[in-house]
Amino acid sequence: MRARSLLLAVAASVALLIVSTVSAGSVLPTPISDDPYTNVGPQHRTQVEPDSYAFGNTIVALTQSGRYYSGGGASNLVFSTSTDSGRHWTTGGLPGTTVNEGGPWPRISDPSIAYDAQDDVWLALGLGIDAGSTGHILLVNRSTDGGLTWSNPVTAAESPGSFWDKTWITCDNWPASPHFGNCYIQYDNNSAGNLMQMVTSTDGGVTWGPIRTPSGSPSGLGGQPVVQPNGTVIVPYSANYGAIEAFRSTDGGASWSSEVFVSDQSTHGVNGSMRDPPLPSAEVDEAGKVYVVWHDCRFRTGCSANDIVMSTSSDGVTWSATVRIPIDAVDSGRDHFLPGIAVDTATSGSTGHLALGYYYYPVSSCSGDACDLTNGFVSSIDGGATWTTGQRIGGPFHPSWIANTNQGRMVGDYMSTSFTGDGNAHPVFSLAKAPDTGTCYPPTANNVCRQRMASATFDIDPAPTATSVHVQRQKAADRRRARVYRNKVTGYPRTR
Repeated sequence: MRARSLLLAVAASVALLIVSTVSAGSVLPTPISDDPYTNVGPQHRTQVEPDSYAFGNTIVALTQSGRYYSGGGASNLVFSTSTDSGRHWTTGGLPGTTVNEGGPWPRISDPSIAYDAQDDVWLALGLGIDAGSTGHILLVNRSTDGGLTWSNPVTAAESPGSFWDKTWITCDNWPASPHFGNCYIQYDNNSAGNLMQMVTSTDGGVTWGPIRTPSGSPSGLGGQPVVQPNGTVIVPYSANYGAIEAFRSTDGGASWSSEVFVSDQSTHGVNGSMRDPPLPSAEVDEAGKVYVVWHDCRFRTGCSANDIVMSTSSDGVTWSATVRIPIDAVDSGRDHFLPGIAVDTATSGSTGHLALGYYYYPVSSCSGDACDLTNGFVSSIDGGATWTTGQRIGGPFHPSWIANTNQGRMVGDYMSTSFTGDGNAHPVFSLAKAPDTGTCYPPTANNVCRQRMASATFDIDPAPTATSVHVQRQKAADRRRARVYRNKVTGYPRTR
């Protein structure tokens, strides 16, 4: 077994590319990966839809690479890993997944990344898509060396002939939780009316339990499970773009509750032929408070543009009124969409650190390539009571410069932001430059895209004092690492 793992690790490392980045504190966008594939069919040199996760000083991002126009998916999923808080990155394709990396699947989609602190393993989730363009298998690649090399995938669940969508993975990394080390995958079964479903692993993603359906069989998509320190798992999702709802588990994924209402949804359709589903992005703080954001037009006259809005909960049952994150004035004409929120889990309450990446148009009423697609960032150090001024970190770039799909131009159905242990925030997003000639689609020998993954580093508390949250955060992180180490050595707690 060790020899096989070593061979897989060596094979995976052959494709690695080291990307040097600027120093921490910079807000310049820095490329962290590029499409390495050349197979016929997809739009090459396109990378879309990143997820990221950070633990300590390690941050791992995962993205689709070489996006197809129709039928969904990409040539493969590409990882980018930094072990020094975003200063340098290692990148490569996941092994054993698609035919482009020695696997059986023509395509793969819906990347999501998690870390299991109990078992010290990184888990990369993708949705395998067969020759009939049907996604029906959950593939999980594992890394036991800090996200630098990866094993061939294990199957978490499958249902041939079904059409699954919008997969997401998370792990319980709270040492005091009775379910510490459990990992959870959510997806929707489109073949069954977008039925929300879950699977759970208790052994670091090596094996996965049976498919479970929440009580009441809720319908929706884009669920993002988050885990509270007491082990409760809360899954906010979009009820088919009409509302944000949530369900939860209090017994480690053995059963799941029926859905509760979080908020209705009102959305302005983004111009420029963009693909822009109003899916939620969710995170949790050290005290267990859950933050959910999505784009919504309720605060704009005539639903003329979108803001990023937020609701919170301490238990996943009762949710706050929806509030507007004040990135711009309501009469600014700017359109904000596809947010990715991060919460520093060493902070909470009135000193909670939040970071938010998003895309925006400076002018909502734009058309075609007159739309300037731009990456933005804001943050809060008081639990979302106040926010910094919106900051441009990438772009502008034109919609014709990015991958095209039969549902619109695509940077992704989501983006991501993560906090490393030093308290810095790292948005990860798709960034494009003008194609070599013409537009990004249709792909031809002379029509090459230039869309890749980028990141930036923000110190959101730039003037710490001896009693500041920076010091508190570091002490809390040290305590967590000590608890994780103690639990790994003693085997406690290991509730199964």
